[in-house]
Amino acid sequence: MFTGIVEELGTVEMFDELVDSARVRVRGAIVSGSSVGDSICVNGVCLTAETVDGDAFTADVMRETLLRSTLGALRPGDHVNLERAATLTTRLGGHLVQGHVDGIARVVRREPGEAWDLVTVELPNGVSRYVVEKGSIALDGVSLTVASVARDTITVSLIPETLRRTTWGQRRVGDGLNVEVDVLAKYVERLLATKLEQT
Repeated sequence: MFTGIVEELGTVEMFDELVDSARVRVRGAIVSGSSVGDSICVNGVCLTAETVDGDAFTADVMRETLLRSTLGALRPGDHVNLERAATLTTRLGGHLVQGHVDGIARVVRREPGEAWDLVTVELPNGVSRYVVEKGSIALDGVSLTVASVARDTITVSLIPETLRRTTWGQRRVGDGLNVEVDVLAKYVERLLATKLEQT
């Protein structure tokens, strides 16, 4: 479990494509002190550290993850958002993020402002029903507040701190983003569907 508060911009050092999976190596200062088996969120995707060597770790990425996320497009030298798993004493500055990506969203408009950037994102099919205005959403692992919702698009505001500390400073129109909606909305939908089936 994560909070969507990115701790650091890491760097991809290796990305090996295999038959139905891939292996990635990422370097970042926050990796120091991590152990094999720890969960580290990379651009919103929860990965398990297979090896840890100082401030770098390697992880296996399964086919399902490659299909549902943008990790398959990573190349050595790319910057990625990194966050370590939350603990019981972690401040919940964002919202509860699992690192289980729902699909790939796309940046469709970006309007720079004096103090923030206004970004419109197109969500993948079937995802918008879980999103509400002023609710939370994770885009590339960054916890953001939804400013507005319009059918299959949402708008978010990015403050200078977010632009400096995350990959959002490099995102352009057309770029893909890993999207994860608030899991509580999915549980509510499932519970209501079950209740309706019973009645």
